[in-house]
Amino acid sequence: MKKMWFNFKIVWLLAVAITLVGAGEICHSNDLKGLEGFRVGIRSDPSGRTETWTGRGCCSWEGVTCDNATGRVTEINLPGLFTSDDVPVQTSMSGVLSPSITLLTSLQAIDLSGLIDLTGEIPPTIGSHLPRLRKLALSGNKFKGTLPESIGKMSELQELYLSENSFTGSIPGSIGNLQGLRMLDLHSNQLSGAVPESITKLSNLERLELQNNFLTGSIPGSIGELKCLKELDLSNNSLSGRIPSSITRLKIVSIIYLDNNHLVGEIPRLGQMPSLAFLRLNDNNLTGKISYSFGFLSSLQRVSLANNALHGLIPSSIGNLRSLTELYLHNNRLSGQLPASMSQLANLLIFSVSYNLIEGPLPHQMAALTNLQTLDLSFNQLNFSNIPKWLLKLPSLSRIFLAGCNIKGGLTEDVLTTPSPLQELDLSANHLTGSIPGWIGKLTELYSLNLSLNGLVDTIPGSIMDLTSLGVLDLHSNKLAGSLEWGYKGRSLTFLDLSDNSFTGGIEEIGKGTMQVDIQYINLSHNMIKGRLPDSIGRLESLKSLDLSYNSLDSELPAALGNASSMENLKLQRNHFTGKIPDEFLKFKNLRDLDLSSNSLEGRIPYGEPLIDFPRGSYLGNKDLCGAPLEPCRP
Repeated sequence: MKKMWFNFKIVWLLAVAITLVGAGEICHSNDLKGLEGFRVGIRSDPSGRTETWTGRGCCSWEGVTCDNATGRVTEINLPGLFTSDDVPVQTSMSGVLSPSITLLTSLQAIDLSGLIDLTGEIPPTIGSHLPRLRKLALSGNKFKGTLPESIGKMSELQELYLSENSFTGSIPGSIGNLQGLRMLDLHSNQLSGAVPESITKLSNLERLELQNNFLTGSIPGSIGELKCLKELDLSNNSLSGRIPSSITRLKIVSIIYLDNNHLVGEIPRLGQMPSLAFLRLNDNNLTGKISYSFGFLSSLQRVSLANNALHGLIPSSIGNLRSLTELYLHNNRLSGQLPASMSQLANLLIFSVSYNLIEGPLPHQMAALTNLQTLDLSFNQLNFSNIPKWLLKLPSLSRIFLAGCNIKGGLTEDVLTTPSPLQELDLSANHLTGSIPGWIGKLTELYSLNLSLNGLVDTIPGSIMDLTSLGVLDLHSNKLAGSLEWGYKGRSLTFLDLSDNSFTGGIEEIGKGTMQVDIQYINLSHNMIKGRLPDSIGRLESLKSLDLSYNSLDSELPAALGNASSMENLKLQRNHFTGKIPDEFLKFKNLRDLDLSSNSLEGRIPYGEPLIDFPRGSYLGNKDLCGAPLEPCRP
């Protein structure tokens, strides 16, 4: 009887233990050890989530999920961006990822993304110890080291996010073993070497992001085998060679059909990558031509092949890409005329083909691009003489870039007739003459105006100061003259370049009132500006670059300029500045470029960084200036 009672008690205790394990009251010893090791590696957790990690009931800890049946930990979810009481919260976490995390052998998901200050390495044995892992998300941290070869052993892995870290070395070839992988994101690291051919074995892959690394070699020739791929981004690397034909190859379905007993032919079908919507191969060293079969990637929506060395014609088949919304082809060696078939791109919003060898005339059929918002044809061989009137009638066009298109004469009021209000207008490096017309002030939504490198004369019209949305004004290298007007009424101006003209006075008003207080870039160099640099310039606290060189300014350097603590570039050479360099210039902790040469400055250069770090040339030509890095001052 006692033996039966004893056995019953054991069974009851086991049942209770199993119940408690299932309820999360008792944590598996390995899981507990692994989680405690992880917590020890965390130095700071502002979110307070790991403060709940007390006792042995780890299944109730915040960010930890367990399997109800086994009680084993299956998920660690502690991302930097999470929701608390239905409110989005962005937090951080500093510390080191402990290798003890590999003790949690039932893990299916780890999400530590976006914690910003989490560092360490991926444990080399992670693949051997965590074979059930389906999601590994460590993006947006400071992880370093190499990607372990054992990653290829995580046969159930579906999502791998390791972007925006400092991983080095090559992409392990074993990654091709992850047959269930759908998302592979390694962008913005320091990875080098070739894109492994084994990646093309990932038949279920939907997104491949390897951009912003140091990858070399050619794109794997069989990458077109990734038939489920929707996004392919290999941009900002050093890849070379041609765009693989497997990406664009046209397949033929082996079906022959008859019409009244006569052979009609075979049914064509896009083969390799029928789902590809986003293709970014820009900023590499790719060569060759854009294949005619490129036009059969019918699902493409966004394409960037910019900043490569592609040559030849833009194929007429591009008109087949009816879903295309963005097309970036700038900075290549493409030639010939734009194909008339572009008129079929009814959904096209942005088209950039600047810095190529495209010839005119433009096909008038492009007038059918009713949704086009941005058009950049700059620096080709178009020889417009005038802006085509049909172009200015495109109903959605609000950003026009026609720099270096050989446009001649004065600005005409046709620019005012655009159906959609202009937001950006670039007519720089043309042959514009005459004055800037007063009607320019009617472009009330204009954000960026670039008329630089032309032959414009006279003064800046007062109406330009009425453009309250204006953020960028570039009029450099013209023949503009007169006194500078600083009556700008808006607060949007961040970039101002009036250099290489013949302006004289007016700088005394800079920084007064509400004008340009958020400006970041000012270049007034190579003019004939006289007078003083006012103390009010110190109000421009966001200023990063100030170039007043090659003028005739003759005041002392205002100490208030030191308030612009964000300053990165300061060029005041070739003026007549007098007095001492203010000690306040030592506040320029971000200063990278300084030139105070060829003035009449005197006294000791304030000692300290960054002023002592600049070469002697930054101070030469001031005969009474002394101190490091110049000769020592006399006692």
